[in-house]
Amino acid sequence: MLEHVTITKGTCLALFAYDIGLSINLTEAEQRILEGSERSHLRHKTRAPQYFEYRPAPLRLVQEGSVFSISHYQASPTVEVMVYDFGAVTITYRFPINGPFHQLLELSESLYENERLLTESRTRVEQLVQALGPAIERPAIAGDVEDYIMFSIESSVPIDAPPLWTSNETNLAQILRAERAPLSEQEVADALSCRISFGQEDAAVIDWHSAVLFGKEMDDVRAVLEFANVELLEMRMLDEQLDRALDEGYEALSRKPRLLSLPGSHEKDLTHIAQLQVDSALIFERVTNTLKLLGDQYLARVYRLVSQRFHLEAWDASILRKLQTLESIYGKMSDRAGTRRMEVLEWIIIALITLSIVVSFLPSSHG
Repeated sequence: MLEHVTITKGTCLALFAYDIGLSINLTEAEQRILEGSERSHLRHKTRAPQYFEYRPAPLRLVQEGSVFSISHYQASPTVEVMVYDFGAVTITYRFPINGPFHQLLELSESLYENERLLTESRTRVEQLVQALGPAIERPAIAGDVEDYIMFSIESSVPIDAPPLWTSNETNLAQILRAERAPLSEQEVADALSCRISFGQEDAAVIDWHSAVLFGKEMDDVRAVLEFANVELLEMRMLDEQLDRALDEGYEALSRKPRLLSLPGSHEKDLTHIAQLQVDSALIFERVTNTLKLLGDQYLARVYRLVSQRFHLEAWDASILRKLQTLESIYGKMSDRAGTRRMEVLEWIIIALITLSIVVSFLPSSHG
């Protein structure tokens, strides 16, 4: 039973992902914040080609933090910040964990939508935006935040106990779901359905709210989970942005043209829709092409698993569909503007012909 298992070494990571702008010039950002920054690269479990990593590598910052306690655990005095070129930032708090395994349920409950950490992390993001300044293109801190909890357990006693991920699945599911009430068999099965192992001594159990990682040197798995949460945040925001763009496009398309509207009067709407198209497509491409894991089969499997849990493929499909719809709206608006220009030209030609006829009948001043 898990009540008799004691964690001797482990870390709980509380991650908060924010969107702070359209894009970030990482080179300029690194120049503006030189102290405590380094480029982050994935460490692979097996040898893999060097080019299978972040493209480009995000900027990693380590900041001083205040020491405070949540549940039975005390936060580390440092906070990790990761800055991505597509305008996203993550703030990660670390809590060294040791003691009875079952206490993790209370910690999981305490960290679920924790107001203190949400407020503290947003304050750090606001300070970071000020520090980065012009390195951010179109700076704006979004209201949405994607939070995620990772429990990384390196060792526990008794050593000869069955693997923790198989010895008491009910308690493990409660920790993943931050739910003290007893869960049904179906809920337990769903919470534990996304599990993956590289060797005999490790496992990663991935759920929507949190993940529990068993084994040593799990930083690479953690990095994949972190990026997947950032990707989920960007997909959610991009989906909302496209919804607004479609509403604006429909409104512009359904607006009746004025009888005496001048040529070029529709260009403003067309330019706006085109800008929304380009911005959305660029963000989508940057996010989906930042992390390449094809050279490491295990990490690629981890990414596919977390993508399945986060429904990233469904988000991708929704965004691509809306981008196509926006393209269709732009095409119709462009066609209508072209037709309107042709009508105006026709009226101008008619007016000129009429004027020339009228002038021909006017008495000549030399007559």
